[in-house]
Amino acid sequence: MEQWFSPSWFGWNTLKLFHWVHPYFLYAIPFIPLLFVIRNELNRRSRQLLVLSSETKDITDDWVVYLRYLMPFFMGLSIALILIALARPQVVSERTDRFSEGLDIMLLVDVSDSMLEKDLHPNRLEAAKRVAGEFIYSRVNDRIGLVVFAGEAYSICPLTNDYDLLKGYLQEINPKMIGTPGTAIGSAIAVAINRMRDTEGNSKVIILISDGDNTSGNLDPETTARLARAYGITIYTTAVGQIQKPEIIDSLGLATVYTANISDLKSIAESGGGQYFVANNMESLQSVFSSINTLEKVQFKDIFSREVKDYYQVYLHWAILFLLLAFISKSTFISNMLED
Repeated sequence: MEQWFSPSWFGWNTLKLFHWVHPYFLYAIPFIPLLFVIRNELNRRSRQLLVLSSETKDITDDWVVYLRYLMPFFMGLSIALILIALARPQVVSERTDRFSEGLDIMLLVDVSDSMLEKDLHPNRLEAAKRVAGEFIYSRVNDRIGLVVFAGEAYSICPLTNDYDLLKGYLQEINPKMIGTPGTAIGSAIAVAINRMRDTEGNSKVIILISDGDNTSGNLDPETTARLARAYGITIYTTAVGQIQKPEIIDSLGLATVYTANISDLKSIAESGGGQYFVANNMESLQSVFSSINTLEKVQFKDIFSREVKDYYQVYLHWAILFLLLAFISKSTFISNMLED
């Protein structure tokens, strides 16, 4: 806004921007001239009328006579400006800001040798990496981290909003990163808990991608899943690949059927308060992440803000200025000249 002494404060474009808290004071402004009319009428009746000579009339017809109106004019302006200040002009700015309350998500990816099976194209691990990358870019304002595991578990990327950095790490993971064979699911969950337990504000989610049961590590997966739930972390597990049923010939020459046991993944999801999924082809793997996307929606919060700025002091400054001018016109040579 302009400085208080700018004439723009009296422009129509400025006045129509204001919100008036007490607009009824403005209704009194048109009656200000009436006050001076009444005052002059009372003064006229109380004065003694004198008959002026023609020479005196010539003097009083001079333009100086009109200076007698300066004092009431300035006083009237001062009163009007005081009424404007009492009406309390304000500029009110209202806005609604939408904030997303993102999630904290840890992706746990199995990089054991069995993830190189080609029942998913080109193999289980590459298929999981590709769909996980699409999932990362589908999220909004989430912090996502990455843990890889085989016989051991390591965090290779902490929680971050830098999705390009995260996807770079995701593309680099391979079975050679961990030389210890096995599938240490319990250890992977424990590493994720350590990364997430001290974070505040956001909901927390673990997405576990594996093709088998826990076969390594000293930590029980169900126990760590219950611990995760105690920290407010939800666990979703996904079994990737076809369930293999290889024939095994026993000592008697009879064929028995061995079914891969993935019950751990189901019980982990139950203990972790999440859901268990099976992805035996690319379409079902994509639908798994679509389902998780639906289950873990970003929550939006609308924050309404209202900024109020008062400008009554501007008109008070003008009122004081005209009040001083009224006093000057009454108490200086101008008034004396008119009375002499």
